[in-house]
Amino acid sequence: ANAPGQVFSWDITKLAGPVKGRYFDCYLMVDIYSRYIVGAHVHATESGQLAVEMMKEIFGVHGIPQVVHADRGTSMTSKTVAALLSDLEVTRSHSRPRVSNDNPYSESLFKTLKYAPQFPERFSSLSDARAFMSEFVQWYNHLHQHSGIGLHTPADVHFGLAGAVAAKRSQTLAAARARHPERFSSSRDPKILAMPEAAWINNPKDRAVQAA
Repeated sequence: ANAPGQVFSWDITKLAGPVKGRYFDCYLMVDIYSRYIVGAHVHATESGQLAVEMMKEIFGVHGIPQVVHADRGTSMTSKTVAALLSDLEVTRSHSRPRVSNDNPYSESLFKTLKYAPQFPERFSSLSDARAFMSEFVQWYNHLHQHSGIGLHTPADVHFGLAGAVAAKRSQTLAAARARHPERFSSSRDPKILAMPEAAWINNPKDRAVQAA
C-alpha cells in the first residue's frame, strides 16, 4: 500500500472475561499504510458472520479496499467472509501456513493494546470490554504518535493531514537551529520523522535479501 484505503489487515484476539475460562473476542481491522484502526468490535463469540457484519460497516465508512489480509484462522477463511470479499472484488490475502509473523500490523497492534499500562487483567463484562476498546481506539488513532509513520498519529496520515504537520515540524526545527546551531549536528530533519513510501505485508526486496 502506498496510500490509505488500499490494504486492510484484520485479526481476532481474546480478552479475558470475569472468570477463568471465559473470554470475549475482539475483532480489529487496521489500514496498513496509515495504521488507522478502521474497525474494532467486541463480541461474546467468534464467527465468520460477525466478521462480515464488521466489514460491511467498515467498508460503508472508509470505502472498499483493494486487499484484505488476515491469517488462516477459522473466521478469516470462512465461506461467509470469502463470499463477501469476492462479491466486492476485494483480493483476499492470507498468511503462509505456520508462519506467525505474516500478519505483522495486526500482531503489533495487539501487542500495543495488551502491553498498555491500563490494560486490565480481566474484563468484568462484555460492555466493559467494549467501553475499554472504544477508548483505546480513540487514543490510538488520534493521540498515539506512531514510530512507523514518522511519529504522526494514524488519523493524521489516514485523513491526509500528515504533510501539514511535517511542514510545521520542519519550520520549528529550522527556527531552533537558527537560534542554537551548536545544539544540532545536521541541517536535515531526523530520519525518524520521514514517512515510508509504502507499507508491505511481505516486501519482496526483504525476502530476496533473506534468500541471498
